[in-house]
Parts: sequence; structure tokens; C-alpha cells
Amino acid sequence: MKAILQHNIFTAATHPRLCSLTFPSSIPKINPTRISTTINFNPNHKGPFDWASFKCTATMASFKPEQARVPPAVQLPPSPITQFKIGLCQLLVTADKERNIAHAKKAIEEAAGKGTKLVMLPEIWNSPYSNDSFPVYAEDIDAGGSASPSTAMLSEVAHALNIVIVGGSIPERYGGKLYNTCCIFDTDGKLKAKHRKIHLFDIDIPGKITFQESKTLTAGETPTVVDTAVGRIGVGICYDIRFQELAMLYAARGAHLICYPGAFNMTTGPLHWELLQRARAADNQLYIATCSPARDATAGYVAWGHSTLIGPFGEVLATTEHDEAIVIAEIDYTTIEFRRTNLPLGKQRRGDLYQLVDVQRLNS
Repeated sequence: MKAILQHNIFTAATHPRLCSLTFPSSIPKINPTRISTTINFNPNHKGPFDWASFKCTATMASFKPEQARVPPAVQLPPSPITQFKIGLCQLLVTADKERNIAHAKKAIEEAAGKGTKLVMLPEIWNSPYSNDSFPVYAEDIDAGGSASPSTAMLSEVAHALNIVIVGGSIPERYGGKLYNTCCIFDTDGKLKAKHRKIHLFDIDIPGKITFQESKTLTAGETPTVVDTAVGRIGVGICYDIRFQELAMLYAARGAHLICYPGAFNMTTGPLHWELLQRARAADNQLYIATCSPARDATAGYVAWGHSTLIGPFGEVLATTEHDEAIVIAEIDYTTIEFRRTNLPLGKQRRGDLYQLVDVQRLNS
């Protein structure tokens, strides 16, 4: 029998008859604090209450875990499917745009042929990764058709193969500006969402690497969470993964999975690529998928590779090295709730001490 009591524990400890329980004198004096207590007991038990077998969990109302997210976090939504295969297409990118598009199409078809329901491409898969190339290879995604042959192919293939595609990213031209943009297509081939890279890759590590995306690209202004045929997906691009607030926001919006197409380099890749993925997954108790270009040692920008799927316990479920590859792995959303039951972080946050504010949701 389970009784869930809302009471003043000081009163319960000093006046046990109010709770129909006999508490031992060994209970330490407790300041009057309102708590929620779950008590399991045997109704046939005779005699004094056995404190050693008294199993309860208490959440101090003053901790206010629900206020740690503003607005409050939404419940993990039901997904159309809970188990499916994902394909991460780690592609070698060349200066030949037509070849890149045809090559990506072939890889998507190969992944779908292995039973995947979600296929993901790398960051900047239709163009060399350079500030000189971005304006040349940029497409007008909203115009579609011949103005955006890369996304036209993604739409066609998603519909033909009945799969969801997280289309890596391509340079996008819009309103006189350039963006690093990821397009998400559902099984009907329709564009469900666009994510424009929010945090631009502007770094300077002396003697190692210097790059400034802001020389040509404009930062996006909108976090992206989209409901698809394979669940609720949050999207970030490469450098976005370094900002844990974005992943926390996606988790609070009920994402099952966060996809990060990315092209970490030979300096930061060995140090941080897997580390950041596992941290985002473990902190938020959800799936993280990343997809990198394959490594081309002759390119101006050399990618680290190592496309990976991370589980909600921070475990590496599947990965590869730096050559071209298609990583096929299983996703099972039931493990999210299982892990969140094991480690109930959402119920233990200190809303009385800190808050994450989702500005977009708050103002909508």
C-alpha cells in the first residue's frame, strides 16, 4: 500500500498519531519544512513502525525544480516510433558541387537501403569549407528548384525513400546575407525546418588554427526544435555544440534527439569532439548525433571526422574514424525515460538558485 502525504515533518515526528505512524525517538530534530514524502508500508504490519525499512523520497519544495526552466520544461512527448535506425553519412567533400550532390544522394540511398529511418549529412557538404567558397556555393533555399539544387535533391530523396533527412548544412543566401544552414525534411519530402548556425566559428589558436566565419556568414537567431516522423529533434551546427545552454533549452522543449552536423578540425577534434557530445548527452539525458565530413588532408580546412551517436547515459553507441563511412546505429527512445528514472535530474534541479530562460518561448 502506498500513501503519499503532504505534511509538516516536524509535526509528524513529534505527533506521530496525526500520520497513524509510530516514529522512533532516534529521528533527529528537523526544522519545520514543507516536503512531499512517498511512504510504502504493509497494512498488515503490527507494532511500531520500522524506520530501517521506511523508504521514502523527499523533494524540498523550497528547491523549486520546476522553476529551474523558464517557462517550465515540457514533458517528453510521445514519438511516432520509439525504435529505429539512424544513418550518419560521413562524406568526402570536393570543389565539384554537382559531384557532391550526386555523391550525397547515393550515400542517402545506401543508408536507407540498410533500414534507416533518419539520415544525417555533414556540415557544409556541397562546398569546400572556406570563406572564399561560401558566397560561390550559396543557394536560395526558399526559392528552391534550380536556385537550390542541394535541397531539391534532399526533398526528392526524403519523399522517394520515406525517410527523415537532417540535411547537414549548406551555405544559404537570403536577404543579401549568407548563413550556414541545416534543412530538415520529413518523409513527405516537405521542408519541416531550417536551422541557421547560431554561434559562428570565430577562433584563433596561435600556431594551430585561425578561422572567422563572421567574415562572410551571419549568425542565425532562432533555436530549432522540430517534430518529425522519428520524434522531436533539436538542431545545432558544429560550434553550437560548445554552448550547453542551447542543448539544455532543447531538452526543456522535449527533444528526444539533438543533431549536430559539424566539421571540427585537427586541433579541437581530438580534444573536444567526443567530449562535448558525451557531455551534452549526459547532462540532458537524451540522444546526440553528429556527422562530420570525411578527412581530406589536402584541403584548406581539414576535418576531424569521427561521426558519432551518443546515448542518453553519455555512452558512445556507434562511431567511425576519419575516412568516408556510413555509420548505422539503433536509437531506442525508451532508454531516455529509463535513464531519467535512474538519475532524476529534472526533479533535483535548484530553481531557487538558478534558472535557464528560453527567451523565444517566454515571449511567444
